[in-house]
Amino acid sequence: MTDYGFDFGGQRLFARPSGALYWPARRWLILADLHLGKSERMARRGGALLPPYETRATLDRLEAEIAATDPRTVVSLGDGFDDDAAGRGLNDDNCVRLVAMAAGRRWIWVAGNHDPGRICPRLPGENLDQVRDGLTLRHEALPGHGPDISGHFHPCIRLAGQRRRCFLVGRDHLILPAFGTYTGGLEVTDRALAALVPEGLAIVCAARALAVPVGRNSHRRKA
Repeated sequence: MTDYGFDFGGQRLFARPSGALYWPARRWLILADLHLGKSERMARRGGALLPPYETRATLDRLEAEIAATDPRTVVSLGDGFDDDAAGRGLNDDNCVRLVAMAAGRRWIWVAGNHDPGRICPRLPGENLDQVRDGLTLRHEALPGHGPDISGHFHPCIRLAGQRRRCFLVGRDHLILPAFGTYTGGLEVTDRALAALVPEGLAIVCAARALAVPVGRNSHRRKA
C-alpha cells in the first residue's frame, strides 16, 4: 500500500503519493493548488515562457486519482486555476476532460487567492467553503480556527538531498501540497508554516507516502 493513513480532527484520512488526500468515510478526493493554465498566464503577463503542457499533465494525474479512488465528491481547495482568466480561457479539450471526470459525482471549487471569482462557466461545480464532520475545508489555514484542511502554501521538505512536496499535519491544521505540475514550494521550516504547525508530521510525496516528524520532535523520525 502506497498511501499513508492518519487521524486528523477525529477522522481517518489517507495521504496519497500524488499529493491528493482521500477521505474514505465521505468518499471525498481533496486536492489543492492545481494552478491550471499557469504557463498561459505567465506568457500573457510577460513572464517566463514555459512549455504549455502543465494543464494536460496535471489533468492526467487527476484522472488517475479519480480512477483509483472513485470518489463521490472532488474538492479543489482553491487556486484550481492560476487566475480567473486562465479558468475562463480553458481550452475545449481540457474542459471536456474535466466534465467527463465530474460525471456522476459532485465537484466543489473553493475560491483561492489566484482564482477568487467564478472558476469557469463551462465546468460543473460549486463555489463554497465546506464544513463537514467538524473539519473546515478552506484555501488558507486560519490560526486559531482549526481543525481545518487547506492548501495555499505548497509545503515541501528536503529529504535525502532532494526537495519534495509534502502534506503538513499538525494538531489544528492539515496543509496539502500543490497538486499542479508547474508549482513551487515553501519549506516546512519557513516561519509561516512553522507558526501554523510548530510540530507534527510531513508526509512526503514519493513512490510511497512517507511520514517524517517536523518541528520540535523532528529528531524522532517516523516511517
